[in-house]
Amino acid sequence: MAEFDQIREIKAFEAAGASVKALADAGIAEIPQTFHLPPDFLANKQPPPSDPRYSILIIDLQGIKNDPNARKNVVEKIREASEKWGFFEVINHDIPQDVLNGIIDGTRRFHEEDLEEKMKYFTRDVSKNVAFRSNVDLQKSGLASWRDSFHCQMAPNPPCLEELPHAIRDCLMEFSEQLKKCGELMFELLSESLGLPSDYLKDMDCANAMAFVCHYYPSCPQPELTLGLKRHSDNSFITLLLQDHIGGLQILHDHYWIFVPPVSGALLVNTGDFMQLLTNDKYKSVEHRVLANKVGPRISVACFFNTSLNPNPRLYGPITELLSEDNPPRYRELTLEEYNRFRAEEPLGSAGKVLKYFEI
Repeated sequence: MAEFDQIREIKAFEAAGASVKALADAGIAEIPQTFHLPPDFLANKQPPPSDPRYSILIIDLQGIKNDPNARKNVVEKIREASEKWGFFEVINHDIPQDVLNGIIDGTRRFHEEDLEEKMKYFTRDVSKNVAFRSNVDLQKSGLASWRDSFHCQMAPNPPCLEELPHAIRDCLMEFSEQLKKCGELMFELLSESLGLPSDYLKDMDCANAMAFVCHYYPSCPQPELTLGLKRHSDNSFITLLLQDHIGGLQILHDHYWIFVPPVSGALLVNTGDFMQLLTNDKYKSVEHRVLANKVGPRISVACFFNTSLNPNPRLYGPITELLSEDNPPRYRELTLEEYNRFRAEEPLGSAGKVLKYFEI
């Protein structure tokens, strides 16, 4: 009976437009059972209050293009943060504030359009370049999260303007152009932090592909029962995230769930599974999640530098220059398509990373 009820609820969610915002707009007081997550998903162990050891590093990029000493200091901070946390925030990244505000506003406009308009872009086919989705893994996991998302692959083959929703079209194109430059700079700094030439990671095609996901987390009447986004690590080389003023992002560190408070104008950078593979575990791909909240909507825009939708026969493995007799390779070489096939079998929220399947 429980299984039947779950199937019925999923079908009802799909029939209603597969949109969390539609549920919120209906004024429900109780969230559907399929959004109720198990206690281990919701566990929220916190670090000691006001302990400076559990604060995300904020790195100021001011002057790094002209001042060698400033660049050296930034590179060292990126090395420290990537080894210890897998996350850091950057300020003075040269993306104008009006561009940041524009993509947040555009994301809101799209998600707050009539459902009929958004459904023009609805699909569960993950190979589609432009898509509106909510809980893409719902049929597989049976467990839903409290958010809707707009997905778009913006590089190397961006969609035509006419393929993008009018509400988000111009601001997404502008933000994508700016973020590509910022991402390329991050790969330069990460290369240098590994003791490699500046162009090393870019020459490995790490910066070639960009996928954007524009999240909308509506106000939730029972946030204690669900999550905005279940725990996961990213299938990317790096991810750049812009979040609005409403918090909720947490990262898993030392067995604690640590909040990442929004910083006005900052971009959050995290190293993904592919970077952990390349660095032979030197840089961490850390699990993270988003809490549901009675305050909303929360809006965030993530850019994943990966090759998920682009055929790439290249083999990736631990970088030879980082290996030694004392640091042998921990993973075999693989294509990113091979990695993604394994990831597709893992429901979002399951503990552990896909990289475990490729350990030597």
